[in-house]
Amino acid sequence: MDEPSVYRISVKGVVIDDDGRVLLCREDNGKWEMMGGGIDHGETPEECMHREIKEETGLEVTQMSPAPLYFFTYERRLPGKFAANIVYEIKLKDLNFTPSEECQELKFFSVDEMKKLDRLSNIDTLIEALEK
Repeated sequence: MDEPSVYRISVKGVVIDDDGRVLLCREDNGKWEMMGGGIDHGETPEECMHREIKEETGLEVTQMSPAPLYFFTYERRLPGKFAANIVYEIKLKDLNFTPSEECQELKFFSVDEMKKLDRLSNIDTLIEALEK
């Protein structure tokens, strides 16, 4: 019998600047991550994106791609715990954010710069996707 497949589903947003760099946020643990978070029951991906980014940064999402750019799964920090990320390209009203535990700094990074960061494991998967 197969083990059950249980994933924490998160909706993530990436802002891509004119130079192809991706906006990431540094969490209070020092690791870099995409903006966004877990989708609540009954929530659409768009509602989740707006809520999570507002909660974490105080920023307003003004545009969200109609379809995800990427979908990937990965093992979370806890062994045997998995997550699925649905990644959309987004636009923000501005970058004047309010720091929180989940976002203490915002910064644009190239793929090569991302490889040198102290980052969560889903960023490894994002890097692979961006390099294709």
